[in-house]
Amino acid sequence: MASFDLQHSPLYNPDIAPVPLEQRTWGVWTIAALWVGMAVCIPTYTLAASLIAEQGMSWQQAVFTIALGNLIVCIPMVLNAHAGTKYGIPFPVLLRASFGTRGANIAAIMRALVACGWFGIQTWIGGAAIYTLHSVIFGFTAATPAEHVRIGAFSLGLSGGQLGCFLLFWAVNVGLILFGIQSIKWLENLAAPFLIVVGLVLLAWGVSQGGGFAVVLSDATLAKIRATTVGFDFWKAFWPSLTAMVGFWATLALNIAEFSRYCRRQRDQVLGQFLGLPPTMTLYSFIGVAVTCATVVIFGEAIWDPVKLLGKFGNPVLVGFALFALTIATLTTNIAANVVAPANAFSNLWPRGINFRTGAVITAIIGIAIMPWRLYNDLAAYIFTWLIGYSALLGAIAGVMLADYFLIRRCQLKLDDLYLKSGEYAYSGSGFNWRALMALVLGILPNVPGFLAQAAGRDAAGRPLLDVPDVLDTLYTYAWFVGLAIAGVAHVILTTAFPVRSLRGLAVAEARTQ
Repeated sequence: MASFDLQHSPLYNPDIAPVPLEQRTWGVWTIAALWVGMAVCIPTYTLAASLIAEQGMSWQQAVFTIALGNLIVCIPMVLNAHAGTKYGIPFPVLLRASFGTRGANIAAIMRALVACGWFGIQTWIGGAAIYTLHSVIFGFTAATPAEHVRIGAFSLGLSGGQLGCFLLFWAVNVGLILFGIQSIKWLENLAAPFLIVVGLVLLAWGVSQGGGFAVVLSDATLAKIRATTVGFDFWKAFWPSLTAMVGFWATLALNIAEFSRYCRRQRDQVLGQFLGLPPTMTLYSFIGVAVTCATVVIFGEAIWDPVKLLGKFGNPVLVGFALFALTIATLTTNIAANVVAPANAFSNLWPRGINFRTGAVITAIIGIAIMPWRLYNDLAAYIFTWLIGYSALLGAIAGVMLADYFLIRRCQLKLDDLYLKSGEYAYSGSGFNWRALMALVLGILPNVPGFLAQAAGRDAAGRPLLDVPDVLDTLYTYAWFVGLAIAGVAHVILTTAFPVRSLRGLAVAEARTQ
């Protein structure tokens, strides 16, 4: 623990302070339950179905791609968790070692904005589930564009009822947030076994009603939801899809220290993550594709969104239970995965003025402003613009962090200096480590043209509206891997070529005068 009294430092507040050993009570089950709670969500359910519908994969190829992607992302997840467990520090404070006490804010806010986007998406999903329940009970019909809420000449793209349910679920999330970080441990531990059972029950229903696995997963059934297989090239579809699957949890691969700092031993975070993440993601993606295929047999159409599937049932009790399960699943994901990182990131901007709860409220407000319903309802944009696009940013940050902590510092940090303006991590007093920032830019740049081409979309004939060289377009399909490798190597080279001047003496003097 810190050897000086740092409580008066402007870089310190209780929410981002090191967790004392006596307060580290999270074990293997807690970390595994955390991952079950985060992984069981509607986006996980829709992943395999989207790979089949958009990319033309078979169900085996889709599930394999998801399983492999989550095994891969578990590696940087476990590595970045190491510092959290060893020193008890959260993600923004860990970033100070590589990016500087002020430069850390750049990387932390990049991660925070992605989390705000995910918070909005998950809140929209929960609100849509509430709206669907009311539609079944009260017989609502789908809103027409004329009924959409407008702000001046701008249409929000949803009705007053949809907006109201979205804001209601948003308020539930904010209420839980205000209870603080320990409410997450309580929620995840209780919800994990319940969510696993609900998923298996849903699978049993779909398979039994659909006539068994042989019918549900038959080629004839898959053909009704699968994109055209004419000229299908698995490897061409596989690599961008794998990158997207890694990108799905590239967010937590950065800020996992927010949770691992509550573990006493490295064994707990390593086993908990490998037991909780890959198996749960694989199981629920399989449940998603199996039940989506079952809807083809049962209802004559593929329903990849479980919220829309709810609308097919007329029994209010059944719909009410399903809504409860969806609400729990969405809450466990949203609170843990999409609030903690940005809340601490915003707190890190101004530790004396913004605490965890204030940062969480800021996150929630941004989650409304991005209008998440527009993003999530377009599967192609969701996977290839959103997931791959932000993976390019986060992969580069991960590259700098891993290279700095394991290759340059050999897992050794000076804890006091992380909270001092004139410590080793002040980098010549500016607070910015230009080496890490330049490495970050170099890791991101190669992926920018591909992202812009993807974001620009295609014309009516299917031609890209923005042409980029084929090599850059291809690079984008490996965005996370490219960003991580280039940024990591660049950081090591720059740090070796331009060694950091130590300000340790100033750090000691500053700490003693606090």
